[in-house]
Amino acid sequence: MGTQYSTAQQAMIKVLEAHVGAELQGDLETTMATMTDHPHLHNVPSMVGGYGYEGVRHFYAHHLVGKFFPPDVVMKRVSLTVGDTQIVEELIISFTHTTVIDWMLPALQPTGKKVQVGFVVIVGIKDGKISHEHIYWDQACVLVQLGLLKPEGLPVCGADSAERIINPALPSRSEF
Repeated sequence: MGTQYSTAQQAMIKVLEAHVGAELQGDLETTMATMTDHPHLHNVPSMVGGYGYEGVRHFYAHHLVGKFFPPDVVMKRVSLTVGDTQIVEELIISFTHTTVIDWMLPALQPTGKKVQVGFVVIVGIKDGKISHEHIYWDQACVLVQLGLLKPEGLPVCGADSAERIINPALPSRSEF
């Protein structure tokens, strides 16, 4: 049975989808039009983002909108939880690291390697617009896949972490 959302929750989902669509299309004006007058954005593992309208706009203009991901990016929604003032989206993002991704891998030159990683995006909604985004992912998982972190002897893994989100029947890691 599908999830039933209220009219208000459907409007929240619509603003989130318009926001992400504008980011991917490189449309800064539409991206910012989906946000409140005083938003903030925090990419937790890389600690980059923006605070306040001008701070978020500057970050988007110079580091994200139109530069979101390489062209082969695939975003697969795993789950969507919608409350009264917040959305939590779980997704798997796959791409080939063929361009600089400032918001995720600041100052790291392309490696040409494939990446698949789980994300959690928490989006606040106020008065029909996005008030904040807190974006979480396992940076160690990404660095292992890029060959920049050796997993031997460490409690980290690569793409298998995201694969297990999609298929929880895959074996868990039992040895370190």
